[in-house]
Amino acid sequence: YGLHGVLATLYLATLILTELVTNAAAAGIMVPIALSMSTRLSETHGMDVSYQPFVMAVALAASCSFLTPVGYQTNLLVYGPGGYKLQDYLRLGLPLSLLLWVAAVLFLPLFFPFSG
Repeated sequence: YGLHGVLATLYLATLILTELVTNAAAAGIMVPIALSMSTRLSETHGMDVSYQPFVMAVALAASCSFLTPVGYQTNLLVYGPGGYKLQDYLRLGLPLSLLLWVAAVLFLPLFFPFSG
């Protein structure tokens, strides 16, 4: 799937991680991986692959914690007083997360091209 496939996988991995830890921790863990991936892709593709779309994918995915109340502090803050259940986050968060995943994979390379 090429560079778009790598971008999609990185976004998805960050999205899953940000549901388990805070968004700052997810970004802190995944940014070095994104930088390493861009370097490795540059070596294997024989061209200069920019790190920018990969780092931006991490930044966006780390900020899109919609699936659980644990991933972002505001979600957890309203979880109890609002009477929400985990199913509420999944029911509304899953379609939104999927939509943003597809949009990020399609549009990030337009604003931050792979060739750098």
